[in-house]
Amino acid sequence: MKRLRARMDESILVCTYYGPNGERLIKRGCKIANMLDCPLYILTVDSLPQEELSADKAAYIDRWKALAEEHGAEELIIRDNEKRPPVKVIAEVARELNITQIILGQSPQSRWEEIKKGSFVNTLLREISFVDFHIVSIDRSVEDEDNLFDNGTRAYLVKSDEEYRISFTYSDEVIHEGIFYKETGTDFNNGVFKFIKDNKTCQLHVTDDKITKPTSIHASIKEETFKHDQ
Repeated sequence: MKRLRARMDESILVCTYYGPNGERLIKRGCKIANMLDCPLYILTVDSLPQEELSADKAAYIDRWKALAEEHGAEELIIRDNEKRPPVKVIAEVARELNITQIILGQSPQSRWEEIKKGSFVNTLLREISFVDFHIVSIDRSVEDEDNLFDNGTRAYLVKSDEEYRISFTYSDEVIHEGIFYKETGTDFNNGVFKFIKDNKTCQLHVTDDKITKPTSIHASIKEETFKHDQ
C-alpha cells in the first residue's frame, strides 16, 4: 500500500534488472526513500513482451512487486516490448515523474568493453544531467550463478498415451503452443514449458520431455496447475 510522503520535492527511481542484485538495488532505494520520506518508483526495461519473458524473469518481477507493496513504493513500472535503448527509456521516465535521484547498478567493466560500448552511466548522465545518481557496484559472478535456464525455444504441448509431453514439431496432436526453457547443465529436456491459456500465463514442469507435477526446480516460480478438459 502506498504511503503518504512528507516530501514531494524529492523522488527516487530505482532501475532494476534480473538477478539477485536487482533486489539489492530495490532495498537500497527503499532505505533512501524512507530516510527522505519521499516517493519511490521502480523501473525495469525489457525488449521482449511480458508474456514472452522467461520463467526466471517472471519470478523476479513477482518478487519486485512484493517488495514494492511491502515498502510502499508508488509504482513498479515495467516497460516491456521496448525497442529503444534503456538509456532513452530511463530518461523519459525520469522526466515524466520529475525524478531527482536515480539508483542503478554497474558491473565491473573492462577497459576494452568501455572502449567498444562506452560507459552506460556516462551515456545516461548526458541524457539526464538534472538528477543525482547513486551507483551501486554489483558482483557479476552472482548474476551468472543465478541463471538457471537457457534461452527459450518454441515448443508444443501434446497428449500421447494418456500422458502430456512437449514436442518441438507441430502436429495435429498439439494442445498448446508455447516456449520451453531448458535447465542449464543438463543433456535432457528438463525445465519449464510456458504458454498462454485463457489470457493467463501458465507454467508446467518438464522432465525428459514429459509434463510432471510441480517440483522445486525454481522455488520462486509461481506454480500453475494445468487441467485438461476431459
